Amino acid sequence: MDINMRNAMALRVARDIPEGSYVNLGIGLPTLVANHLPLDKDYFLHSENGVLGRWQASEPGSEDWDMINAGKEPITLSPGAAFFHHADSFGMMRGGHLDICVLGAFQVSAEGDLANWHTGAADAIPAVGGAMDLAIGAKRVFVMMEHLAKDGLSKLLPACTYPVTGLRCVSRIYTELATLDITETGVKVIELVGDTTAEHLQAVTGVALDFSALAPASKGNLPAARKVDEVMLELQR
Repeated sequence: MDINMRNAMALRVARDIPEGSYVNLGIGLPTLVANHLPLDKDYFLHSENGVLGRWQASEPGSEDWDMINAGKEPITLSPGAAFFHHADSFGMMRGGHLDICVLGAFQVSAEGDLANWHTGAADAIPAVGGAMDLAIGAKRVFVMMEHLAKDGLSKLLPACTYPVTGLRCVSRIYTELATLDITETGVKVIELVGDTTAEHLQAVTGVALDFSALAPASKGNLPAARKVDEVMLELQR
């Protein structure tokens, strides 16, 4: 995924964050969201290493490496931001004080289970960090991820096959193809990206999708509803 698409996804996420929210931005793609929040509105960004306030990525050449986010990226703080011990930071996460957290993911299940800390591979290095605390502690969990894994299979599945970070915790998913909500009745497509059609999205997604929330002009030729196992068989061919 190129940097233009990454920034487009970050901008889309930023649109869904209400002013005044306390928001944790996870390592990787989610950190880009800080650069796209409107400057004329107030937000409280939180980082596990003990930062709270408003910041953006530092401009090249102006980095202060004593000011970093949890991904070890240099940040430029706005007036009023604060530093504190990471134990206090985790207390904020576990105490339910965050309105939203934005995380990356290896997999998400149709029921909102999240897998983002370990692929289970023998040579993989587990890196849970604060993900488990965020997944359960935040009031809403947004996931930013590529729609397909490196092997070409869907990251949105009936059930996670990787070790799970949190159960039934994901609220909304943003990919380069669509924005999707996890609901009690299934995965609902909120928005298609660019030239993506409903038919293509369903063909590359590992679960049956609900397109009822789309405007009629966006739906095109909707695929007939199919069982999850039928979709998975097609993806594995």
